Amino acid sequence: MSEPKISIIILDYNGGDLLRNCLESVSRVDYGNLSVIVVDNASTDGSLEMSKVVFPEAVVIRNEKNLGFAGGNNVGIKYALENKADYVLLLNQDTEVEPDFLKKLVQASGENPEAGILSPLIFWKRTDEVWFSGGWVNWLNMKSYHSKKAGSGKPFKSGFITGCSMFVKKDVFEKIGLLDDKFFLYWEDADFSYRAKKAGFATLVVPESVIYHFEISKAPAGMKLYWLVFSGLRFFKKNTPFWAKGWIALYYGLRKIKNRMDMALRPDEDARAVQKAYYDFEQGK
Repeated sequence: MSEPKISIIILDYNGGDLLRNCLESVSRVDYGNLSVIVVDNASTDGSLEMSKVVFPEAVVIRNEKNLGFAGGNNVGIKYALENKADYVLLLNQDTEVEPDFLKKLVQASGENPEAGILSPLIFWKRTDEVWFSGGWVNWLNMKSYHSKKAGSGKPFKSGFITGCSMFVKKDVFEKIGLLDDKFFLYWEDADFSYRAKKAGFATLVVPESVIYHFEISKAPAGMKLYWLVFSGLRFFKKNTPFWAKGWIALYYGLRKIKNRMDMALRPDEDARAVQKAYYDFEQGK
């Protein structure tokens, strides 16, 4: 049988040397039927031009403004699907991959036909510290967590798959659509995973497939916290199961009270970011 067609989408936002290292590692991937799509979210550091030199075979798409993680990736996903990709791999600009990681994902997908979204085992930089080996949502404290245990052997189920490296069958997009671009930053991966699971797809981690994450956030600390809180509120409003809705409403109220206390006692950057997230969320922004 011929190899399924895979499109790797790398979303660039002022990626610099991290993007260069990512592209160089992708250029060494041992897989034949592969295309690489670099989607640039209006970078200003020259990384778009650099990508054309480092990986001239890549398709480069420039957005006129920063569309966020979901919106930017959706541009690449649409292009990949229009060009008959069987799988789409979303890959962060601050990652590096092993040459055989893609073959391992394809093999695991073939052996687990119920799987719609798969992830490699992700290490923190080039160390033995695990950054992601599965994720889950805690409905009691409105947070998501990464498992950091180095799994081995067969693929195993995960509550959600991180957008850092998300290997998706085209069937998933055909059934549930693209990423929800109302999530500008953060929580879009958990939302997409939950939608896929509701549609009957499994979400798996493949421990024999390995990549490395260098996780350099371009957002200032206060802005990052704002988006974590704002997008988290959107996620729980959209996805909370019926049995937890009452608790979530109560817990949200308690969190707002704590923020008011923080603003009264120590109105620092974090407290102001959280206050703005609550306000914008309630205004329906």
